[in-house]
Amino acid sequence: MNKIIHVGFIGNPNCGKTTLFNAFTGANLKVANWPGVTVEKKEGTAHYNGQEFRLIDLPGIYSLTSYSMEETVSRECILSDEVDVIVDVIDASSLERNLYLTLQLLELGKPVVLALNMMDIVEERGMEIDLHRLPEMLGVPAIPVSARKKTGLSILMHAVAHHSELQTQGPLIHHHPGMHSSHRHDHHAEYAMVYSDEIEDKIDAIIVRLKESYPDLHNKRWHAIKYLEADEAVMKQYPIDLTGIADRSYEKEIINEKYDFIEEVIGEILVNKSRKAAVTDQVDHFLTHRFLGLPIFLAIMALVFFLTFAIGDWLKGYFELLLEMFSATVGNFLTAFHVNDMLQSLILDGIISGVGGILTFLPNIFILFLALAILEDSGYMSRVAFVMDDIMSKLGLSGRAFLPLLLGFGCSVPAVMASRTLEDPKDRFKTVLVTPFMSCSARLPIYVLFSSLFFGKQAMLVCYSLYLLGILVAIATAFVLSKLDGSKASHALLIELPEYKSPNARTIAIYVWQKVKDYLTKAGTVIFVASVILWAILNFGPSGYVTDITQSFGAMIGKAAVPLFRPTGLGYWQIIVALISGIAAKEVVVSSCSVLFGIQNLTTAHGMSAMSATLTAMGFGAANAYALMVFCLLYIPCTATIGTMHRELKSWKTTLGIILFQLGIAWVMSALIYHIILLF
Repeated sequence: MNKIIHVGFIGNPNCGKTTLFNAFTGANLKVANWPGVTVEKKEGTAHYNGQEFRLIDLPGIYSLTSYSMEETVSRECILSDEVDVIVDVIDASSLERNLYLTLQLLELGKPVVLALNMMDIVEERGMEIDLHRLPEMLGVPAIPVSARKKTGLSILMHAVAHHSELQTQGPLIHHHPGMHSSHRHDHHAEYAMVYSDEIEDKIDAIIVRLKESYPDLHNKRWHAIKYLEADEAVMKQYPIDLTGIADRSYEKEIINEKYDFIEEVIGEILVNKSRKAAVTDQVDHFLTHRFLGLPIFLAIMALVFFLTFAIGDWLKGYFELLLEMFSATVGNFLTAFHVNDMLQSLILDGIISGVGGILTFLPNIFILFLALAILEDSGYMSRVAFVMDDIMSKLGLSGRAFLPLLLGFGCSVPAVMASRTLEDPKDRFKTVLVTPFMSCSARLPIYVLFSSLFFGKQAMLVCYSLYLLGILVAIATAFVLSKLDGSKASHALLIELPEYKSPNARTIAIYVWQKVKDYLTKAGTVIFVASVILWAILNFGPSGYVTDITQSFGAMIGKAAVPLFRPTGLGYWQIIVALISGIAAKEVVVSSCSVLFGIQNLTTAHGMSAMSATLTAMGFGAANAYALMVFCLLYIPCTATIGTMHRELKSWKTTLGIILFQLGIAWVMSALIYHIILLF
């Protein structure tokens, strides 16, 4: 049996690396974290001509210098025995930027295969790449591929299999017009990247000392270059005396010489470089405009919510019919077999009403994530971060803080984790504090239910207003904190604006499926357990099993808190218990209402009609409903987010302080808005 070849996919962010990786592995991924860190690690398998390949999707990085966690993880993985061959995925339309990482990879001494992605964009711009000259200058194969169209994949795997055992670069033909080296070694025949004679002399001298101190060390040239760059990790792991060789860092010179060589490569391989402006630049003139950029973003998000409701609610109707049929069938089955009333109540009122009610919102969730995936894959979301950078800086937050906030619209857990990219502890704290104010997808079922119940055709606008309110509260909180601590934005946002491209159906499908799967998993675990627990505290009291819900433990807890919530318009014990249960997962608020008000299949037309009548009879109207949605927007995040906040801040005291602050903000805002609405 052939040995499994381990292949590391690496490249700059937005080069199409993950799309190419997905083209080989599909949705059959093993997703975990790298040991000791929370950087995501994706692995998959592929086969070609009977050979098995184990593929690793390394983090998107610009260089192998250990400045960030992603760079450190990628470098350690490549240097280890975990990777046999490196596939360097290059955005062929941005060669100058991508080749810097390529030159660093070539110096690692492992087999490298270049995958030239996005060749269609190169052709659209009227350019051509000399695919014969490029391998001559770099000494490694260069394979044109299209991750979106899935072309060139077999040839790429063929090259990987062929070069997996090669430990040296191929024949190098440089020419170097106008450059004549007097160096005693003909390094131009050995390496793609050759430095000036001064630096090459120092590299040779360091290699001599490395041979004396560490004779078994692999790839001494790469380590010598790292010494000249004053790389802390290498100098700590393999300390040597550099006296008489290097008394300072030569990193700046090494970087400049690399870019000089890249310029030489570009001059020889890029033919017919287009002079006319790319379509991307023309579109960006509007989408990243100083004044138009933000209104355009808000208009696009309004369209997203319109689709989420218009299409999502239409599909939701079919899910509701299925739920009604399923519930009726199970009810008839239980009755036919004379199942105990308590068990019937648990299954119908607790599990089916709780979990089933959440599942009917799946179409809305699906449409929302589909729209966000399309915006992301097309390259637009990077523009949003760019547009918001100036606003974030004026608020005293790093422009980088907008990226975690953007992630917060999907799920607060990865959003809070993303705050670690901020170097300033104050920036990190403020970002962790305000990120939960972003409306994550778990809150959408609450918005859909109560806006549909009380606001009819204006439901979409009501939901949209809640998303905007979350952003405004986050911005205001960050601004006030920045004024209090006197901090100013010191780290500007550095982000690549990728080429606009047609969204890849396969990439979007995999992304949406992962999100839907997470939603279904939560429905089958957290929401299922929460529904059962809630049923138990609402059907048991001091006297045991009760048929009158007002005598239950849940009613006792809710009634005790009524005075506290009355000023917010939420002084109803059922609503209070639903809010408490929502700490487990925000979707549980909806399933809790189904159990609390004794309405099976709450999200169906019949169930919503019964819910509306019940709430109206209690005196719960549109003002109360909006106050409830505001409270759900701003109060305590789910338990998973609380745990993540603790891991990032490493302090339960600080985490508890944030929770109390968010509770206070939720109470004040919902009370304020409730009384303002009552004035009209």
